[in-house]
Amino acid sequence: MNDKIQIKEERIAAQEYIDFLKRTDLGSQYPKERFEERIKKLVKNVSVSLVARNENRTVVGVLFGLTDFAYWLYVTDLGVDRDYEGQGIGRQLMKTAHEIAGGEKDIAVYLIANENVIPFYEKLGMKKADDVMQYNKIEWTDFEVK
Repeated sequence: MNDKIQIKEERIAAQEYIDFLKRTDLGSQYPKERFEERIKKLVKNVSVSLVARNENRTVVGVLFGLTDFAYWLYVTDLGVDRDYEGQGIGRQLMKTAHEIAGGEKDIAVYLIANENVIPFYEKLGMKKADDVMQYNKIEWTDFEVK
């Protein structure tokens, strides 16, 4: 990873996260219903909040996760600015989050990945699982952050 990129635990402001989403493919995962209201809740309530910034303090990567710090880590968001992909930022964000949650010997990591990023997660050693259950009575409207 570029040594000018720094990853830190940080609570990012909702607007700064929305601006970051415009520079990633991550923004297409969000439904448009009450988008800004929900992003405010997201950035406030995640238990792991990691932000990668370049030398100008611009956000170039983000990882949000939920964990019990004993058994599991659920990664809700992992994104890297399109101009910074392929530099190891996503890998380092995952490694750091895993360590914060309790380490790979104790903590199982779960996430939902879109088809385009499955190869990235497989390179990290993750495998597809068939045992995930879902309860979703909400009809989401497709949305892309612009």
